[in-house]
Amino acid sequence: MTGTTQDDYTDRYARRVRGMTTSEIRALFSVASRPEVVSLAGGSPYIAALPLDAVGEMLGDLASQQGATSLQYGIGQGTIELREQICEVMSLSGITNASPDDVVVTVGGQQALDLLARLFLDPGDVVLAEGPTYVGALGVFQAAQAQVRHVAMDDEGLLPAALEEAIRATAREGRRAKFLYTIPTFQNPAGVTLSEARREQILDICERAGLLVVEDDPYGMLSFEGDAPLPLRARRREGVFYCSTFSKTFAPGLRVGWVLAPHAVREKLVMMSEANVLCPSAFAQGAVTRYLTTMPWQEQIKVYREIYRERRDALLSALEDLMPAGTTWTRPTGGLFVWATLPEGLDSKAMMPRAIAARVAYVPGTGFYADGTGRGNMRLNFSFSAPERLREGVRRLSGVMQQELAMRAVFGEAGLQPGHQRRRGPAAADAPGPDLA
Repeated sequence: MTGTTQDDYTDRYARRVRGMTTSEIRALFSVASRPEVVSLAGGSPYIAALPLDAVGEMLGDLASQQGATSLQYGIGQGTIELREQICEVMSLSGITNASPDDVVVTVGGQQALDLLARLFLDPGDVVLAEGPTYVGALGVFQAAQAQVRHVAMDDEGLLPAALEEAIRATAREGRRAKFLYTIPTFQNPAGVTLSEARREQILDICERAGLLVVEDDPYGMLSFEGDAPLPLRARRREGVFYCSTFSKTFAPGLRVGWVLAPHAVREKLVMMSEANVLCPSAFAQGAVTRYLTTMPWQEQIKVYREIYRERRDALLSALEDLMPAGTTWTRPTGGLFVWATLPEGLDSKAMMPRAIAARVAYVPGTGFYADGTGRGNMRLNFSFSAPERLREGVRRLSGVMQQELAMRAVFGEAGLQPGHQRRRGPAAADAPGPDLA
């Protein structure tokens, strides 16, 4: 019957599909993209800041001059030219010992995570991850039928003591976590950065426990206040898988990322990539190669830094001026996001329809936890909207929150929603031990 929502294929799906759900962010896209809605929800870079005429000419030249190769199939690992350039890009962040042989080009940073999940995770395996963490990674781990256990953070990032306890708790069950997934620099969604001292502590803990580290670093070059700390991969070579992307520093639409893996693992990643996509787009790789060789891309990153710093400041100023008492938020020194904690009793997920009615969008905190908690939090993006638009968005959001607080004052305590847990700052850092999903 046309228009029915009945799914006649339910009994034919693979087991891994049965627990899949639409992400909080994807569900928001259709409404957040409306022009009348101020979107604080997405994570889109401000592509309009690129010299689009020059980029268009560059892409035209690529097609006319190298179309016979750039529009053809490529190799599963990615072109040697791009892999060499990726090593040069990583050297600017402090990873100076990388070989192009150990780089695997991927279809965005998301495929890098998918390949590592396919390589290491069996159904029921444990992954440790910051709480909150990147919603796309949660989707990958969910598809692999892994169990994510969150490790608490504070304003200096992942708590070493909480990581040690999470490792011990897993061992007490007779299990071993397969890897730690972490975004140590300008974390998504919390916006916090793992401190210099803790980086060494975290690596030491993982080395003693035999725990692999998957370091996701899409934002490391988008620092607003000096250089970002050295990546974990710049400090340890073995046991650390470094993933990044050109989506935040050039163009997400090209879908070009990479994973730098220990040499012994590289060939397996290539085989898995070939089984998954056969080969990454030769045209997209050629576009990134040309961009890095013919255009002032490092100056462009400086442009992004200045734009995003101005917009971060505008968002923080608006939050300071307009948010109701009891609201707190992180103060990122780079990246794209602020993580806000609502006044006691407000529920970011329940409040979302009223926010959309008020023409403002954000991402409820529930999307960033495997167990669906985080109702007392929301992620706010500042990279895409102009400063005045950000302020208007906060004004609208504050109005919704004030109405919610007034309703509670009139009608009294209605009780917290099931699964509602408060996450002060980036996470419940004062909780006893890790937050287990």
